[in-house]
Amino acid sequence: MPLTQELLIITFLLSTTSLALQHNHLVYALLCIEAMVLALFMIILTCTTTTMNSTGLPTPIILLTLAACEASVGLSLVIATIRTKGNDLMKNLNLL
Repeated sequence: MPLTQELLIITFLLSTTSLALQHNHLVYALLCIEAMVLALFMIILTCTTTTMNSTGLPTPIILLTLAACEASVGLSLVIATIRTKGNDLMKNLNLL
């Protein structure tokens, strides 16, 4: 496995660990999820370019489109939470 893919996998695992351990603010959780999606995008992009597989070429673009939608929904959730609660602390959110 090339060094680039190893570094991207480590980046994905670090962002996953960070999401699992530090969950105080909603913005921080969304940033961790965004880092996970971008690392996954780069992993898929490097895998499809190294294998020269033409059937997997649309996959990174679809993932990037979904990541943009996730970011916009997350930002709207943060704005709605701050307007109603006054802050973005995860402990103040009622998730039930």
